[in-house]
Amino acid sequence: MDRIDAMRAFISVADLEGFAPAARKLGLSASAVTRLIASLENHLGARLLQRTTRSVTLTDVGARYLERARRILGDVEEAEASASAETSQPSGRLVVSAPLMFGRLHVGPIMSAYLKQYPKVSAELRLSDRMVNLVDEGVDLAVRIGHLADSSVVARAVGNMRRIVVASPRYLKLRGTPSKPSDLAKHEVIQFSGATSLSEWRFVENGREFRVPNTSRFATNSTDAAVLHAEQGGGLISVLAYQVADALKAGRLKIVLANYEPPPMPIHLVYPTSRLLSAKVRAFADLVIEKSDWRFGTA
Repeated sequence: MDRIDAMRAFISVADLEGFAPAARKLGLSASAVTRLIASLENHLGARLLQRTTRSVTLTDVGARYLERARRILGDVEEAEASASAETSQPSGRLVVSAPLMFGRLHVGPIMSAYLKQYPKVSAELRLSDRMVNLVDEGVDLAVRIGHLADSSVVARAVGNMRRIVVASPRYLKLRGTPSKPSDLAKHEVIQFSGATSLSEWRFVENGREFRVPNTSRFATNSTDAAVLHAEQGGGLISVLAYQVADALKAGRLKIVLANYEPPPMPIHLVYPTSRLLSAKVRAFADLVIEKSDWRFGTA
């Protein structure tokens, strides 16, 4: 069995949802495609496709294998094209993952510029605040904010990010400006999941980290809703600097407790260690460096 041919057959069957249309696409007989899939399943020791008289669907194992097979074939095609000097530009399929709001505001525009510059690449931008597994989920590159705990990835630092506490000028005029973290007990606090602990905020004084418990009258899982409530005088909120950059610039929010902020967190581009850095991934990373200034709130 040629494993690359078997992968091509499997991907075609999965995409076209049938052996006959896959066979027509590949220029093979339906029986030849069936043999390739059977050989691949036998090699893997797992069923990839669920067959009935009317349909062909992916099993759970098949769905996971499909993502990896796509990446492998994409890398093979790119390597072949490069080796034969058929193209000097990145090509194939690129999958990028980024945090939801940061990806929408800052990664999406880079992706648009990238696709214009490299017309032979097709791309998918996946936005989620969940920590994705790059290999299992078929991700070529991810943007991550914060210190990296995963030693199985290769990282490239591309910026940094402050965590700040802000409030509206109207709120501060009415309730006063806190001068130290313990003053939180006397203030309204807004919280949203994904920003920090819902029950305590982190601060630093004289190099020592400490946490201050608090309770909130308003909590939400939406960054936009939390920031809007703060702009309308709802109270203090702990955010990443990029999340309120426009509001700070316009004067709708002001930073407080700056002397107690934790050190800025790094922003990294990360890649799976098990893969050579392809031209398409390297070109995207280079474009981030060229077109972006991801130093949020720091010099």
